[in-house]
Amino acid sequence: MAKIAVELERALARRAVNGCPGGLASQALAGDGRWSVEDVVCTSGPRDRRFEERHSHMRIILVVAGSFQCRAAEGRELLTPGSILLGNEGQLFECGHEHGAGDRCVSFSYSPDYFESIVSSIGVPPCFRGLRLPPLDDLAPLFARACCGLSGAAVDGEWEELSVELAVRVARIAGDAVTRPQAILPSSIARVTRVVRAIDRDPGATHRLGDLAREARLSTYHFLRTFESLTGLTPHRYVVRARLREAAIRLAAEPEKILDIALDCGFGDVSNFNRAFRAEFGVSPGAFRGRYLTSPAGLANFASSMGTLPFTSES
Repeated sequence: MAKIAVELERALARRAVNGCPGGLASQALAGDGRWSVEDVVCTSGPRDRRFEERHSHMRIILVVAGSFQCRAAEGRELLTPGSILLGNEGQLFECGHEHGAGDRCVSFSYSPDYFESIVSSIGVPPCFRGLRLPPLDDLAPLFARACCGLSGAAVDGEWEELSVELAVRVARIAGDAVTRPQAILPSSIARVTRVVRAIDRDPGATHRLGDLAREARLSTYHFLRTFESLTGLTPHRYVVRARLREAAIRLAAEPEKILDIALDCGFGDVSNFNRAFRAEFGVSPGAFRGRYLTSPAGLANFASSMGTLPFTSES
């Protein structure tokens, strides 16, 4: 996702200039002690050591740029944009970047008691059985709202509402999740990761299945099966979802016409874009933009992008 990835690229560039080891940098976005949300940028790469870590809270971590591998007692998973890393309090895990440097995530943390109080209403256990959720239709609107929040478009109180909605939906889905049984060769993981990162650098470009398979140096069929197994989406659906997230962020933060944003993000015409956007997020592009531009934060963001200040009754 081009705009979300900018901060990650800047962090990687600073690391390259300074020659320092890779690491994590986090910025608190909201919270009150029971819950918190952070913008987390990691600059680790293939040459950096893995370190065992332990979750201090219940965590739902949305991957918005880059990719990484996670290993725990529950198994191993590849995390790509659109997927979610799940963490239980006290759980040991390791993350690595064998196939590419850096990632950016939105991390939601919950005290165990608070998390249990949220999910008890839906009758699911207050813990996760797996490590990862793939990109899912049911979570796409919440994921888009988190990405827009990173762009400065979150309204007052929205992070708290989002944290609760996310906990409920993820807990319900994770309660039914089944561990993926298929074993995939490390070389195939590396090749598919390279393709995923190429897509995320420019979602609006043309990404044909045959071209992507050739870039991965896999047969078309093997590439299709491996890509879907690792990311949870077919290549075409992954590209469309990346384009829609990019469009949602731009709608919330920029004044350009909806048609121009649709074309820039790789959609051939605005009618197809409108249908895909509504199917993904449940509202039209115009209604989605209105959610943010009618809030004080959204108006300020809009005015800033226009180079003016909004008029008020005191102007």
